[in-house]
Amino acid sequence: MTQAQQRIGVFGGAFDPPHLAHVALARAALEQLELDELKVFPTGEAWHKTRPLSAATHRLAMVRLAFDKLDRVGVDVREIQRAGPTYTVDTLRELQAEHPGAQLFLILGEDQAHALPKWHEWREILKLAIICVATRHPTAGQSNELNSFDGFPDLPPVRLQRLALAPMDMGSTQIRAAAAASQAISPLVAESVARYIALHHLYQNP
Repeated sequence: MTQAQQRIGVFGGAFDPPHLAHVALARAALEQLELDELKVFPTGEAWHKTRPLSAATHRLAMVRLAFDKLDRVGVDVREIQRAGPTYTVDTLRELQAEHPGAQLFLILGEDQAHALPKWHEWREILKLAIICVATRHPTAGQSNELNSFDGFPDLPPVRLQRLALAPMDMGSTQIRAAAAASQAISPLVAESVARYIALHHLYQNP
């Protein structure tokens, strides 16, 4: 396959910790977008987070455990290694330079998509990648193309695409709270991630 035909997914986040909904979204992106590769980016210094993140070494280790059973998925460490705030637009520019002619697909949750107009150089992000938004399973006959998200009134529908994903009631905040209360988190994260959190006493109240 030539570089011009490459379809590369970009899936970033704090992953503090990565949970089963993250893995389900990655799997949906691989299948529905017919990606050649999905790159997972644990964020470095997150400009938009109001709380301190867990150490990058822990988040990176958990991401590798969470996604290790998925084919065509690789963990990319560049955002963790980047000095200063982590901006998605910089990562997309680097990927475009490394894979000329490839089509980039930015994988987002619905909340992230609505907040995208607040991101650094968000209009440039729209030029660099097709925005792929995880939503609940669309109803019969509903198009996979989206053009009605806030902040995108003039965006051609081809640049915004829906990813059908079954609802999963979980989030990293919920998991951190459960771990702090010494409650079981294995139904929400991979067993290997749960063991890692327990081994390193992550999310325990000081």
